[in-house]
Amino acid sequence: MPTGGAQKSTVPSRFPEGFQSKVVAPRNPKLVKKETKKDSQLTPSAFLKEMSLTTEQKLANIHEVHLPRIVQLLDMSETSHQKFSSLDLDQTLFQPFPSEVVFQNYAPCEIHEVPLVLRNNDKIPRLVKVVLESSPYFRVISPNDVCNKVAPGMPSTFRILFTPEENKDYVHEVTCITEREKFIVPIRAIGARGILDFPDQLNFSTCPVKYNTQKTLLVCNIGNREARYQITTKRPFAVDPSIGTLGTGETTQFTVEFQPEKSGNHSEDLVIHYDTGEYIPSHYLHFVCGGVLLWNKGARNHLEVLHGVAKLALLLSWGIAKLCEEEKECLCLNHEAEEDGVLDQLLVECSMNPTLRERLSLVTRTFRNRQAMVQEDAMLFNNNIFTIEPLEGDVWPNSTAEISVIFRPQEAGIYHRTVYCDISGRETRLPLRIKGEALPPRLLFSFAQLDVEKIFVGSTHSYEAILSNKGAIDALFNLVRPSTSLGSCFTFQPSEGIIAPGCHQAIRITFSSTILGHFLEEFKFNVNGSPEPVSLVIRGCVIGPTFHFNVPSLDFGDVSFGFPHTLSCCLCNTSLVPMTFILRVPGDGNGTPSVTSAEQVSGLSKPLWRKGCLGGAKPKEFAIIPSRGTIRAQGLMDIQVTLCSNTAKMYETALVVDVKGSGEDVLALPITAR
Repeated sequence: MPTGGAQKSTVPSRFPEGFQSKVVAPRNPKLVKKETKKDSQLTPSAFLKEMSLTTEQKLANIHEVHLPRIVQLLDMSETSHQKFSSLDLDQTLFQPFPSEVVFQNYAPCEIHEVPLVLRNNDKIPRLVKVVLESSPYFRVISPNDVCNKVAPGMPSTFRILFTPEENKDYVHEVTCITEREKFIVPIRAIGARGILDFPDQLNFSTCPVKYNTQKTLLVCNIGNREARYQITTKRPFAVDPSIGTLGTGETTQFTVEFQPEKSGNHSEDLVIHYDTGEYIPSHYLHFVCGGVLLWNKGARNHLEVLHGVAKLALLLSWGIAKLCEEEKECLCLNHEAEEDGVLDQLLVECSMNPTLRERLSLVTRTFRNRQAMVQEDAMLFNNNIFTIEPLEGDVWPNSTAEISVIFRPQEAGIYHRTVYCDISGRETRLPLRIKGEALPPRLLFSFAQLDVEKIFVGSTHSYEAILSNKGAIDALFNLVRPSTSLGSCFTFQPSEGIIAPGCHQAIRITFSSTILGHFLEEFKFNVNGSPEPVSLVIRGCVIGPTFHFNVPSLDFGDVSFGFPHTLSCCLCNTSLVPMTFILRVPGDGNGTPSVTSAEQVSGLSKPLWRKGCLGGAKPKEFAIIPSRGTIRAQGLMDIQVTLCSNTAKMYETALVVDVKGSGEDVLALPITAR
């Protein structure tokens, strides 16, 4: 017998009187752990009662056993001539009682004892022995007849001795060896526990929906050690504080909040998680009804009241949709889907570049932050057109609250919006349909179209248009810069500004173009708040300089070969802009100037007139002075044309004028000679 302390022993020679053996068949032990009764099924009072039992009381309170966990199957032919058994392989030859050896409420340094009874379930005598790994706290005492076979249906009792050093948890196990298998019987010593005396049930009775109903509980730690706890529950319940430590014998207050979103009966478990591994549920029952609210018709520029007839202060908030929580869930699901897509793509890239793996945690953290922002958002009404003040507030019993709706349209048009008022005491939200019509500023030009008719290329012309505000509000306008090349030739001063109601603004238009031809340009002015711009159409034609010669033609008549002959004419510029010109005679030679008779008789040995016949370049027979220049507006310039013929022929050509900016061959003066 062991010594060294008081011995507490209860060694039954059979199963306890009145014990009903209830064997729960487990699933395949190789796949799933055997099912046992968990402390999580205990209410706070049942847990307190369970923890207050002594080892002997807990043993006497066991009313069912479970099949033990088989760890190894043995060859029966090595230990017995009886190779066959009436029991299936998933059942052990011996049934242990208790299925788990538990020590509880023990004193340190004392010897505590629990009997382990193994009953032979087979129809023939069988051998069994118990092995316990070396431990300074646990020992097993085998019966005297341990080497003898146990008759069918008879028990063999082993004693498990436990000598703790302190009041804390201990875990061990014994291995039972039969002729066919080895199975395990767990040993568990339950030490000191912190126990919070929460009620098994808390009834909130009748509460309004969407209203925060609170109940305060005074809870004491009635255990024999400090309680480190964490309390969890599900919506619509919450508890504060949800985590903490409470010393032995100390008390603290817990606030349980109930804020349902829908009417009807609600129930959830408030689970107490201890640091020792137990988690104990308290059950909460609630009955919820809807509060009564009247929606009164308001004045024109504001909602008059929300009228509360309940016996409590009603909380109201203006939301953007009927079910904000459903919107939040939808947004979270979208974020999760987007996160999965980004992670899948990043994993593909990581397979090619392992250095990118560090981005995985960054992506996950980013999307977690997004979801946290969605959950924390109150989903209040937020709109830049309509503003509701206040967005949140209280309506005290038998009182009214005035709600103002402010309409700030950004541009003209009809605006519709439906907002929802979430009120405590009412399950469904109150819809409010808001409609507003915004009238735009009315800006008009003094004329819709400006015809500038014909203007000379390069000339600068100025015009004036009057822009008037016929509306009731200030009009802020600005010119839309034209994208065409001819449109960029126009300038408007001012190109932007503000016009008060009933006032006008003179706009100076300046135009100068180097592009010839007809044009039709539409200029638009954006008006702040108006969906349509104000337009001004300008049309006209850009023409080149106008000019003429003072003679109808140049007729040299009969000219002598090699003798220069000069005729004069005058080029008149009749336009209002300077004209830059170039004079030329098409078909004239591009070689050296023609040879005069004086040069021919100057003593040269060979005739120069033969050069053209010998394959040289055709001589230049016409000389124009000046051949190019600029004539001021409405000015004129004398032109001398000299013909020195080196060719015997009839001349029918022209003096051609090229004008810069207008084109070539703008005007031709006929030339004849023989």
